Amino acid sequence: MAGKLKPLEVARQVTPGKYPDGDGLYLIVASATSRNWSYRYWIKGKERWHGLGSLQDVSLRDARIKRDAARQEVRAGVDIVQAQRSAREEAKAEMVVAAAPTFKERAERYIKDNEAKWSKKHAAQWPSSLEQYAYPTIGHLRIAEILPSHIFELLEPIWIKKRETSNRVRGRIETIIAKNVDIDDNEFRNPAELTKQLREKLPKRPKRKPRHHPALPYAEIPQFMPQLAGADGSAAQALRFLIFTVCRTNEVLGARWTEIDRPRAIWKIPGERMKMDEDHSVPLSDPALAILDKMRDGSQSELIFPSVGDEPFSNMAMLAVLDRLGYGHVTVHGFRATFATWAEECTDYPDGVREAALAHKYKNETVAAYQRGAKLEKRRALMSDWANFCAAADKVVALRSA
Repeated sequence: MAGKLKPLEVARQVTPGKYPDGDGLYLIVASATSRNWSYRYWIKGKERWHGLGSLQDVSLRDARIKRDAARQEVRAGVDIVQAQRSAREEAKAEMVVAAAPTFKERAERYIKDNEAKWSKKHAAQWPSSLEQYAYPTIGHLRIAEILPSHIFELLEPIWIKKRETSNRVRGRIETIIAKNVDIDDNEFRNPAELTKQLREKLPKRPKRKPRHHPALPYAEIPQFMPQLAGADGSAAQALRFLIFTVCRTNEVLGARWTEIDRPRAIWKIPGERMKMDEDHSVPLSDPALAILDKMRDGSQSELIFPSVGDEPFSNMAMLAVLDRLGYGHVTVHGFRATFATWAEECTDYPDGVREAALAHKYKNETVAAYQRGAKLEKRRALMSDWANFCAAADKVVALRSA
């Protein structure tokens, strides 16, 4: 029966023990200074003791009121002790999250740790793209708070209008998040990963329309190469180097001496300067090495082809050379197509070798293999044949002139 304890008895009780009041309410005396109320209940076959407060703060009357409220919760199926434990754990987790750095702080730390390894352009693009497109949505959030819906929110406005930018922003966010999670957390799923769900939610992109860069037919190389060889200036040398290596304009204009392995005749272009963000090794033919030797003579610049003030040439520099030579109708990038057509029509090299020479994105592991290990020598042979074709063209013109 409830109500066994009397107020005066409770006030005077100092003998250690558990004193029932009824309906699960107990006064638990540990000592004269430690006397507390507790509600005893059973749920799913387990005994629980739910603290209701100290006798110093809670009277017998108030303890019974608390006991009755607790009984109602238990009857409703609530495990009060477990619920309180879960609430404390959640509060603790929230405090941990609140104390963690924000995404913006994490990103700034990552950029600071890596910018010395990046090109000037790359080091400028990282913070500016995140500042403009990521921070407004997730900059104030902690890593644990970022959801795929946040990534969708920031990507959706630029997914179609700024295709390459949106790809790079998403990739940078994914990298920063991955850098700041526990490597052993197998259950973690990066919210910035381009999952099927995210792709389905984002607007459908129209198919890319192929852009054709006006190219010089390889049959006209015999007339062109001697004229280019006779042109003055570093920009002309850069264009010759571009043709012999079949690399892109920015890759050549940003080339540095530290990237050249002269003993092995290899140009190692770091991924941050490549279109596909992957390291690329270019086997250098004899004419390409001769251009490097000429540019190295007396040069104090980090750049192989420096402009005024030790800065890279603009993208227009090599176009200006073409225009002066009377070839303004073709583009610099078009020489990659010239090479590709020559390689396809005049050689027996496999597709993988030709595609790897152009640093195209690999569609399968078979093609990708030509970029690695001993396969580099297959590309070296191709580039040597291309150089011989261009050199032979020079000789043919020289004989005709004679």
